[in-house]
Amino acid sequence: MISKMRNDKEDLVERLGVFMEQKEQLAPVAARILSYIILTGKAGTTFDDLVRDLCASKSTISTHLNHLADLKRILYFTKTGDRKKYYTINEDSIIQSIDAMTESWILQKELHLEIREYKEKTNQLKNDYTSKFNLDFHDTYIEFLDEVTKAVSTLKSRILEKNTKL
Repeated sequence: MISKMRNDKEDLVERLGVFMEQKEQLAPVAARILSYIILTGKAGTTFDDLVRDLCASKSTISTHLNHLADLKRILYFTKTGDRKKYYTINEDSIIQSIDAMTESWILQKELHLEIREYKEKTNQLKNDYTSKFNLDFHDTYIEFLDEVTKAVSTLKSRILEKNTKL
């Protein structure tokens, strides 16, 4: 059972790592480190665990840990009597990601509203129905942006509420 869980974790670290490389624009090893830390949870993981389980050199792990710490993506804590650092995910980075997504969606919505308005005015000047702009896409996309922004704002509120209770 433990061996299966270890294999499952390795597979998820790789898949999440590839996703984070692309989405977060992280270096491959940094993405794997972040994925590993996410899947380890609150217990945290040590430098030695990362070197062993990700099969990377100490200098590579160290470089990417420092980079992730500089980006405020990870934090570390120590345990009394133990000289090791235990790395965990910085939950504030989730809020930062949510804020960045929301800001992007708001800007997209504003742009689509302007484009839609322009096309609507242009349509009023055209007599030929076949040359008029179809506004359905903009209406649907603006509605989508409203819904996704609202849903992610609700998620953010729940995360913040949970964090204040801890």
